[in-house]
Amino acid sequence: MKKLLVAEFLKNSADGIIIDVRTPAEFEQGHIANAINIPLFSDEERVVVGTLYKQVGKDEAIEKGLEFVGVKMAEMVKKAKMASGGKSLYLYCWRGGMRSGSVAWLFSTAGLDVNFLVGGYKAYRREFDLMLDKADFKLIILSGATGCGKTEALKLIRERGEQVIDLEGLANHKGSVFGGFGQEKQPTTEEFINRLHHQFLEYDTNRVIWCEGESMLIGHVYLPKKLYDKMQVSHKIVIEMTTEQRLDRLMVEYGEFPVELYEMAFNKIRKRNGSDVTDRAINLIQEGNVLDAARIALAYYDKSYRKGAISQDKLLGHITLDNTDMSGSVDRVLALKPQNI
Repeated sequence: MKKLLVAEFLKNSADGIIIDVRTPAEFEQGHIANAINIPLFSDEERVVVGTLYKQVGKDEAIEKGLEFVGVKMAEMVKKAKMASGGKSLYLYCWRGGMRSGSVAWLFSTAGLDVNFLVGGYKAYRREFDLMLDKADFKLIILSGATGCGKTEALKLIRERGEQVIDLEGLANHKGSVFGGFGQEKQPTTEEFINRLHHQFLEYDTNRVIWCEGESMLIGHVYLPKKLYDKMQVSHKIVIEMTTEQRLDRLMVEYGEFPVELYEMAFNKIRKRNGSDVTDRAINLIQEGNVLDAARIALAYYDKSYRKGAISQDKLLGHITLDNTDMSGSVDRVLALKPQNI
């Protein structure tokens, strides 16, 4: 049984199986990428043990914990053996204390090769914050108005062998009030940041990383402030597209959803867009005229985009993308990449 610090744990576990022994609720809130959940306690059991620890004492809490765990030890070992497939196990709990230590002992006693994370999930979470402090990320930010093809451009840039972080993909949201249409449920902010952490770990920080310009809030998840601040002072390329081509793209992405979803989305921006404009958009939707409603939405977001003026500092240039030749357009974007960063 080996105790590993975060960096070694993350490196070595790539060839093993990561097991989170925290409760299902803790796991759902956020976990290390690719981990599976084999909880020592259920959500309810952890509340009971924690309450005893605080109100009565450590010994009583341990006794109650053993009472809960005793009846399921064999089942936990069975699950771990099935999950391992002969590979090493990498365990963690919240602080790398009693839960992961006791499960590591159990699995090790059962003949499994076990490692556990010193400092636990809390240390893992701190590691990304330290990375953002230390690493001199070479970012290029693609900025541009709503519907101008930034996401597709980034996909093509990735296909050219570049390092790309799709923030909206990790967040399961495209940013606007319509951005959740057709998407899976958003992760928590904690889990979103874990996904970012995992992505950065896979990349070479000596090479350029491309991503889309975003506000701090994507749907209901927040970018880490340190990353957001780095994005604001990074190299940027502004991409543009004609209004009609942008509308074509929006109709492909958002043109066929239930009327109720459109109404809900427009009502979210009623206060800022004005009741008259919002009512007109909703009437168009109810008449089946999604295209003209999309024009209203586009005008609203264009106005917001113009308010957030793009800094000229580290601006590499403007590129007009063409829906009919996105591959050629992306070649021109890549041509703006500096050779000395």
